[in-house]
Amino acid sequence: MKSRLAASIALSALVIVGATGCSMISPQATTIDYSASDGANVPKSGPIEVRNAFVVVDEAGTTGNLIAGLVNTTADAATIHISIGGGVSQSVRIPAHKSVSLGGDDAAPLTFENLDTKAGAIIEVYFQSGDAEGIKYGIPVLDGTLPYYSKLVPTPQPSPATKPVAPAVEVTPTPSETPVG
Repeated sequence: MKSRLAASIALSALVIVGATGCSMISPQATTIDYSASDGANVPKSGPIEVRNAFVVVDEAGTTGNLIAGLVNTTADAATIHISIGGGVSQSVRIPAHKSVSLGGDDAAPLTFENLDTKAGAIIEVYFQSGDAEGIKYGIPVLDGTLPYYSKLVPTPQPSPATKPVAPAVEVTPTPSETPVG
C-alpha cells in the first residue's frame, strides 16, 4: 500500500515538473523587446529616442516620407539629424521632455528624394542626436496600399517646367448660323 502511495506521488510530481518544465528553459515571449507596429524602434540613437519609424514611398520608390515618433527624455531641447542613403540630412528640434510625431498631428513627415527602393524593402536610415555617435538602422518601407497609410504617401511637388501655361490667345467658340453637314 505504501509503495502505491509513493508511486502515485512520484507520478504526480513528474507530471507537474513535466508540464511546467518548459517555462524553465524557454524564453518568455513577454520579455522579448520588439516593435509592435509596422515601424521599427531604433536603439541607441542618442538622447532623442526614435520609435515606430518607417518610410512611406510613392509608386516609383523615388520619394519617401519618414514617419516616426521622436521622444526627448532629457531636460534640455535637443536636435536629431536624419539622413537616408547618404543623401541630404534633415534635422528636427524637440523641446525638453516632449515628443513629436512626424506624419501625425504634431508635424509633417520628413520627405526624402532620390531614393531607390520599393515597398516591402528595408532601407538604411542614419539617426544622430546629441553627443552620440549615431546609428544606421534598417527601417521598413511601406506604400499607400493600406488606407491609413494612403494619406502619408508623398505627393509630387510641381516643378516650374510643369506649371500650366495660359494660352496666349483665348479662343471662345461661337455658334454658327449655317448648319454643318
